[in-house]
Amino acid sequence: MKRVIITTATAVAAAAMILTAGCTPGSGGSGSSDPNTFEFWSFTGINQQASVDAYTSDHPDIEVKLTEVGDTSETAQALTAALAGGKVPDLVLIQGDDMPKFMQAPENFVDLTTLGADQMTGDYLDWVISQSTTEDGRVIGIPTDVGGMAIAYRTDLFAAAGLPTDRDEVSELWPTWDAFMEVGEQYVAATGKPFLDNTPTSIFFQAVNQGSERYYDANRELSYDKNPQVKAAFDLTLQMYEAGISGRIASWTPGWTAGMSKGDFAVMSAPSWMLNAIKTNAPDSAGKWDVATIPGGSGNWGGSYLAIPARAKNPAAAWDYIATMQSPEGQLAHFLEHGALPTTPSVYTDPQLLAKTDPFFSDAPIGQIYTESVVNIEPFYIGPDDATIGSELLNTLTSVEQGQVAPDDAWETALTNVRNALRG
Repeated sequence: MKRVIITTATAVAAAAMILTAGCTPGSGGSGSSDPNTFEFWSFTGINQQASVDAYTSDHPDIEVKLTEVGDTSETAQALTAALAGGKVPDLVLIQGDDMPKFMQAPENFVDLTTLGADQMTGDYLDWVISQSTTEDGRVIGIPTDVGGMAIAYRTDLFAAAGLPTDRDEVSELWPTWDAFMEVGEQYVAATGKPFLDNTPTSIFFQAVNQGSERYYDANRELSYDKNPQVKAAFDLTLQMYEAGISGRIASWTPGWTAGMSKGDFAVMSAPSWMLNAIKTNAPDSAGKWDVATIPGGSGNWGGSYLAIPARAKNPAAAWDYIATMQSPEGQLAHFLEHGALPTTPSVYTDPQLLAKTDPFFSDAPIGQIYTESVVNIEPFYIGPDDATIGSELLNTLTSVEQGQVAPDDAWETALTNVRNALRG
């Protein structure tokens, strides 16, 4: 899973408190010494407790001490500080774009092949497991999910605008992003209301994840400032903004979560992990949403890994959790219950997955929609600064929507912000 938001000082301070609780910097304190207990750090917003409850119901003798540290960035910051000498957990969830930075110091983590991962690596999509595998074959993290992409739309609002509501007909409306923009203009003309929530996440962060290359080139050198695919996604986002179809409601804000229920926008980005966010934030809108194919047909946004810090006191218990919950059977069960798209392709043809529909989203066949989105992608290399670069590009586009940066100045402003962030 992946969320990109602007970190606040208050949130960072809250994350820092977790690091210092029960230890002092450099104390080297680490996870639980009780062999039947392990400490687990996760990020918020993904209902990690449900996975923990599923595991402990089958392992009543095990206690999992779950701490939801903060958003993905705050969790990575907390882990970085802990690895430098603070208190580490026994198990930690790392967002996919943050994994490359931790891969630069693999000695900070248990090589999971020593616990049995060498018997499991073939179960996962090659391009996913390779991102947590060192050149000499050490496995630092086991993938938990991928973020196949789609578009969520409000059928009631589409009907009011005179647009089709059947998901196949809606998907046919927008085979390309240009066609998507035309549909948005039709919607605004018919209703006088915004078509989509915002352009930075619903356009840029989906379009930029559909290419064959993102912020690094094939030689693993930084290329964000000269990759035409990145520039095209950025320019597309500005075009969508200037077309007047955006509600300019930034993701993960109170207005955004409220807008899902109130019908303040008709469409939004829907990588597979986003469906739970819609359900959580807009429970009274059940049955009003559906899911259509994303323009371009495929792409991936998000995904996470479970890792065990080298100083964990109970790596065996943490590994049993990983091996159980992230097996093909475990990932399939989690998808059927909670919708996290498996990283284990052997289950993509499982009748249960293919038959999976979601009543909240008008019985959309989410098993088919999301697996088709990821099986056809062209994987790209994710480097150590991907998270930083992506955040700065997105934050600049958010500033455009908030009237703080002129569209004509946005690209150069974004590049300056990225360079400053990389130097910092």
